[in-house]
Amino acid sequence: MKNSKKWIAAVLAAIMVLTLGMTGCSPKEEKVLNIFTWADYFPADILEEFTQETGIKVNYSTFESNEEMLMKLESGGEYDLVLASDYIIDIARGENLLAKLDKEQIPNFANIDPGFQGKFYDEENEYTVPYAAGIPLIIYNPEMTDLDIKGYEDLWDSSLADSIVIMDDARNVIGITLKTMGESFNVTDAAVLEQAKEKLLQLKPNIRALDYSTPYNLMISGETAVGYMFTSQIITCLNENPNLKVVYPEEGLGFGIDSCFVPETAPHKDNAFAFLNFILDGERSARISDQIFYISCNTAAADYLENKVLSISSEMIEGAEFIKDVGEATEIYDSIWSEFKLN
Repeated sequence: MKNSKKWIAAVLAAIMVLTLGMTGCSPKEEKVLNIFTWADYFPADILEEFTQETGIKVNYSTFESNEEMLMKLESGGEYDLVLASDYIIDIARGENLLAKLDKEQIPNFANIDPGFQGKFYDEENEYTVPYAAGIPLIIYNPEMTDLDIKGYEDLWDSSLADSIVIMDDARNVIGITLKTMGESFNVTDAAVLEQAKEKLLQLKPNIRALDYSTPYNLMISGETAVGYMFTSQIITCLNENPNLKVVYPEEGLGFGIDSCFVPETAPHKDNAFAFLNFILDGERSARISDQIFYISCNTAAADYLENKVLSISSEMIEGAEFIKDVGEATEIYDSIWSEFKLN
């Protein structure tokens, strides 16, 4: 009887092996990777190369804002890899929406500059892979102003009337106003924010345009003499007019890191880890930065970068401040910004 059972088990096992071979099934993950981020943030040639080398098909979904991403993740969206901003990742981590990285599958994690690691949203580097960093900066045309601009405070100079383009972003612009007062980007004290509002309203006569997406157009055309904008937009300006001057404001830099993470509910985690290791290769990382115009977080990319402005030392970002979630004070920031825009 025992021999009979063994024989039947052996036959069944053989049938299962044969069936798997005939259907092409495998215990390995489906060759699919579902990415969720902003449009065009992963260059198309990188995605195509990944598919060619691994056979893994990439499905690319986009969101308009970090808040939209979080809402969809909370509602059960099945994504394998998400690329978003630091402050929203911190919130998602607090909601246990992030899976821990399997670093054995990501040996190229060693290429990440330590200056971009261990930040408030992932102190132990357990959940995130830094992808790109941004430092909003001032840029100006020395042929259109005699002012030697050194910091945010100079934007209030009366000689700059109707000549500044500035990002349409409440936290950033109210933030630099706070910095001129010796305060943090992340003030929650209502009395201090009221003072910041009064000072910000004094800046209005100097503002020619508020533009979040394409402020570089006004600088390139010469319609504005000064701009405050994101790193990628600064580089777009310099590519068109290398005589423009870039200012690292003396009051202190704002700083942000967009990072990749794998959701806890990701159906294809191994594919996500494979992709992360793929893009952390030094040469590929450089190709990415040269296309998206954001600062590389990868030390191995430095030798390959065409635009050396995209490589920044840890010393330069030391002391730079992240914009963080300010909780209920967000309503105050929004109210200040609405009044500023309508005034």
